[in-house]
Amino acid sequence: MGSKPSQKVLVVDDEEPILELLKYNLEKQGYEVKTATNGQIALEVAKRFHPDLVLLDIMMPKMDGVEACRHLRAMPELANTFIVFLTARAEEYSEIAAFDVGADDYILKPIKPRALMSRISALFRRESKKSSTSAQITIGDLVIDRTSYTVKVSGKEVNLPKKEFELLYFLAQNPNKVFNRDDLLQNIWGSDVYVLARTVDVHIRKVREKIGDDYITTVKGVGYKFNLG
Repeated sequence: MGSKPSQKVLVVDDEEPILELLKYNLEKQGYEVKTATNGQIALEVAKRFHPDLVLLDIMMPKMDGVEACRHLRAMPELANTFIVFLTARAEEYSEIAAFDVGADDYILKPIKPRALMSRISALFRRESKKSSTSAQITIGDLVIDRTSYTVKVSGKEVNLPKKEFELLYFLAQNPNKVFNRDDLLQNIWGSDVYVLARTVDVHIRKVREKIGDDYITTVKGVGYKFNLG
């Protein structure tokens, strides 16, 4: 059987057979699992359950997955939660919409349980490695704290979803070094997750909107760098 439960997973899909299939395979691997059949129920369950990972369909009644993800990302208690879309929607605009609201991964149905379990394990392993790095970075009036996943600008806390935070933290750890989009995709999303290059630009724009334009510079034709002064 699976290992001792250490992470909690919320599965959201309006198809009962898919919920049952995913719940069975996740519990077999040792995860604690809750399910929901639409986005509204998912939000209610998430507030009580505090999942480490949410598997989220897009096309659902009452509230679709993209809107549910937007609400989940606004919950401070879920700052460290992974959100993975598991959907039959293969259009590029659906994938862009998912990453724009803070998705960590986008996986197409039909589901291959063993491959999915591998992707989930890879997400948790990568997070474990990142947590071993230095906990806090202070540059000028900007404070980035990995322990609490918080960012403060001039003493005022600003809310950054998980991937925006990781992108800022990575750049701040490597000041004055230029990274192209492929570098950032590899280091933030990983090689086992396919993400459009445009996603990096969207996340950079959102980070700048929250911390100001002075910290991250665009190097035309090359990529981005964090300014150390």
